[in-house]
Amino acid sequence: MDGHFVPNITLGQPVVKSLRKATNLPIDCHLMIENADQFIPAFADAGANWVSVHYEACRHLHRSLELIAQHGMQSAVVLNPATRVDLIVDILPMVHHVLVMSVNPGFGGQKFIPFTLDKIRRLAELRQELGLAFRIEVDGGVAHDTVAQIVQAGADLLVAGNAVFGAGQPEQDARALLAAAREAAGE
Repeated sequence: MDGHFVPNITLGQPVVKSLRKATNLPIDCHLMIENADQFIPAFADAGANWVSVHYEACRHLHRSLELIAQHGMQSAVVLNPATRVDLIVDILPMVHHVLVMSVNPGFGGQKFIPFTLDKIRRLAELRQELGLAFRIEVDGGVAHDTVAQIVQAGADLLVAGNAVFGAGQPEQDARALLAAAREAAGE
């Protein structure tokens, strides 16, 4: 977050670099920033694996996605709640995943916006219709009372903040949320 595209400021490349030293797991960087192209090389150098940029913040989305790929990372596009899925149909073959914001970006602890379920369903339909393999990620309001409907709508990747860290028992809450997601997926 850069304090411009969204009002808050958060983690940057130095934190990604520190995390990379501690894990071989994929590092998923969601850039809620203006001028993302300026920072893509630095995130690659820091060790990011997946980089997602906002449709609403990229003047030349196709170019931004190509830049991410040229730096050896998997690219993704993010849609704010009010942005229609059909606006990104042409770039879907380029992306590793589409991140659906199910709250307005910038602040944790917001309530899930129910109409975003239709966006998840639409993306799942497009993925099948077009024979593509992109994943569908959801961020915002992912919690014990929403996870089943999110997964059943077609989400593959879930971002949870308050549901995991809000009660002070992150490991227990993460495991419970994962179990609920797996149950909803029929696993």
